[in-house]
Amino acid sequence: MADAIEQSLAKILPGGKGVWVPMDHGASSFPVRGLTNMDQVVDSVIAGGADALVMQKGPVSHHYARNEWGGYVCHASVSTVHGGDRSQDKVIVASVSEALSRGAVGVSAQVNLGDLYEPQMIERMGDITRQANEAGVPVLGMMYPRGPNLVVDEDDPTNGTAHAVRLAWELGCNVAKVPWTGSADSFSRVVQAAPIPVLISGGPLGNDRRHVISLVQDAMSVGCAGVCMGRQIFGSDDPESYVKALNEVVHKGRKPLS
Repeated sequence: MADAIEQSLAKILPGGKGVWVPMDHGASSFPVRGLTNMDQVVDSVIAGGADALVMQKGPVSHHYARNEWGGYVCHASVSTVHGGDRSQDKVIVASVSEALSRGAVGVSAQVNLGDLYEPQMIERMGDITRQANEAGVPVLGMMYPRGPNLVVDEDDPTNGTAHAVRLAWELGCNVAKVPWTGSADSFSRVVQAAPIPVLISGGPLGNDRRHVISLVQDAMSVGCAGVCMGRQIFGSDDPESYVKALNEVVHKGRKPLS
């Protein structure tokens, strides 16, 4: 099954690098800027050259039926803003076999390190990677070190992000998505934490596009494999051009013209 995983990864991480756009945000909270007309934004980011789109199983079925595009990754975990003290507890809502039947080529799940329900999320991720390994399907681990119980060593400039990547690998994930740590020096320790590709998230909408591009350049300079950015892209005025600009940095290693 390892060969099948590598073949699938090669399609959505060509040359070991990728521009991935997560669009699962509407399940957690809605309305979300950029996702009220999802058909339009999906078509836009695909036209811009995105390598993968990460979304919940319902949208995967919907969009695969529309275009049979081969880069959908099914996000198998979810929580909502209405969950009270469990609003960051990501429960599993899809199996690997179901994701494949809906048109996905990969699966994704989330673990929030330091959350009160971290142990349950770790257990769920372990089950997802077990299913995926048996089916020959790659897994993206969305790993966020941000819970109230997070313990960070004094000599850890990554604030737990390196541990997040290491945990993703230890649990069997093939790719890890983590937040930017603020500098190329600290992020170099993140990408060295495990022998799997690391993608950076974009964070809340609001950062200037030039700032984001500069940040991505810094990340790529120390071994980052690319981006897994949602709001910055689908919430922008021109998602297609945003993806094209990121492709210039991630795949071509050069600064975009605008």
